[in-house]
Amino acid sequence: MAFLEKTDFSSVIRMYELDTITANDDTLVDQAIEAAIEEVSGYFVPNDKKQWDDGRPHYDVEAIFNATGTNRNALMMANTKIVAIWHLLILCNTGFEYEEAKDRYDRSTTYLKKLGAGEINSRTLPRITVEPPEDELPFQMGSRPKFNHE
Repeated sequence: MAFLEKTDFSSVIRMYELDTITANDDTLVDQAIEAAIEEVSGYFVPNDKKQWDDGRPHYDVEAIFNATGTNRNALMMANTKIVAIWHLLILCNTGFEYEEAKDRYDRSTTYLKKLGAGEINSRTLPRITVEPPEDELPFQMGSRPKFNHE
C-alpha cells in the first residue's frame, strides 16, 4: 500500500468524475500522486541556504510519505490529495469546478509553506534532529581593516 491510492480520493472528488477525467486510466492517477508527493515534500526538505538553520522544525519526509494505512497523517493526506487533484485538472473538461479546486490548492500550498517554514507546527508529524556544525558560527561580524593614506 502506498501513501495515497485512488480510493483515497473519494473525500475530495466524486469517483465518477475522477474516472471521467482520467478515462479510467489509473496510471494518470498514480502520476498525479507521485507529482503531488514530490511537490508537498519539497516544502519540507531543507535547501542549502543558511535560513534552514534558524530553529525551524525539520520533519522526517521519508517517514511521512512512507506511512501506510492508519499510520498516515490525516492532514498531510488531505493536502496531498488536493495537490494531486490539481495536477489532474489539466486533463479535465467534465464540469469539475476549476475555481473551487484552485482555491483549495492555494489554501493547501499556503498551509504547507507555513508548516515547512516553521510558522505553524504539527505535533503529529515525525521530526528529525539536525546537529549544527561545530566549526561554523551562525554569523560573523567585524569591520574592515583601517585604511591609511601612506
